[in-house]
Amino acid sequence: MLSVVCTLLISGVYAGGYQVGLHGQKQIGMGLIGTSLSLDASSMFYNPGGLSFMKPSFSFSAGMSPIRSFTAFRKSEPSAYTAMTDNPLGTPFYFYGAAKINDRFSAGIAVNTPYGNSLSWGKDWDGRYLIQDLSLRAIFFQPTLSFKVNDWLGIGVGFVFATGKFDLTKALPVTGANGDGSVNLNGSTTAMGYNVGVMIQPTEKLSIGIDYRSEISMEVSGADAKFTVPASLAGNFPADNKFSTTLPLPANLDFGLSYNVSEKLMIGMSLNYVFWSVYDSLIFDFETNTPALPDSKNPRLYEDKLIVRLGGEYTINDKFAIRAGGYYDPSPVNEIYFSPETPSLNNLGLTAGLSYKPVENLSIDLSFLYIMGAEADKQYTPDNFGGTFKSRVYIPGFGLTYNF
Repeated sequence: MLSVVCTLLISGVYAGGYQVGLHGQKQIGMGLIGTSLSLDASSMFYNPGGLSFMKPSFSFSAGMSPIRSFTAFRKSEPSAYTAMTDNPLGTPFYFYGAAKINDRFSAGIAVNTPYGNSLSWGKDWDGRYLIQDLSLRAIFFQPTLSFKVNDWLGIGVGFVFATGKFDLTKALPVTGANGDGSVNLNGSTTAMGYNVGVMIQPTEKLSIGIDYRSEISMEVSGADAKFTVPASLAGNFPADNKFSTTLPLPANLDFGLSYNVSEKLMIGMSLNYVFWSVYDSLIFDFETNTPALPDSKNPRLYEDKLIVRLGGEYTINDKFAIRAGGYYDPSPVNEIYFSPETPSLNNLGLTAGLSYKPVENLSIDLSFLYIMGAEADKQYTPDNFGGTFKSRVYIPGFGLTYNF
């Protein structure tokens, strides 16, 4: 029994599909497109090159998109066991502030949360040795500079400083007077990366954008591994152990195209290629090893995936604009390593949005995103754990934009 504990520990610190795309209410309302758009200061995330086409002298935007998610599980036959997550409310947010230095240069700062995951299956469910509770958040700070080369070409670059933390709890198959043992893994770290983009506007109606956001490797050192086990086993599981690991945040290559069909109607699309294959394995290097707790490597073997997004905006009048869109996001998770820590299924997202301008410079921006995770039979073969998963996510969003 003790010989398998380390394998159980390395089922993963965080999940596939942990990338969060909620970085502007206007963009969310249009299927999360944004690479070819220069709407306001939010261009700093979607395409720094678009910031140079910003029309106002100053632009500020802030918002939040509370996430309410549910994942249902039905164990493989002949079992009739079912379970449902009771996830805490996720709260990804963003803030952007930008200014035109002159006719060619624009600069700003972006703060947002591109990666995160909150998951709770509870203490007593059948998969408790794989995962019980998980919380992950990464906050990015991105100072940005954009240069308008000429009337139709803009380039931009942002330096990214990332700070992240995680907290994971799972049961251990060692039983005492108080039931199963458990382990809590938690830590924090910082890392750096970059965001570079090009915006091309060959005509007044057509806009093309290309953006690359680099991989960021979150190297965690001296993180806490706290074991709770029966006293007779305490020597095998040091109560306050430490460990090191590396958590990869994948690079993204985005291409976008938008077209103003008329003065009121704009349509657009975006192709988002995510380099998920960087997450090929997860290694835990424990500070104190025992025969039951060696350093270990667990395969993940994620696959690169392409997300296709479509959306549009219709300006009703000077006060109101409405938006709609959708996208298809295929799961990057390897078929034989599908862990309930990451119920990352093939997702279909449907979006809607609305902006209201009570005064000339202020916009109240609302959005709603509904994500359907396609029902599928999945297995985590190292622990012979499997069944049918399906998920639903509801994300209302609200924000303010002020330009002058």
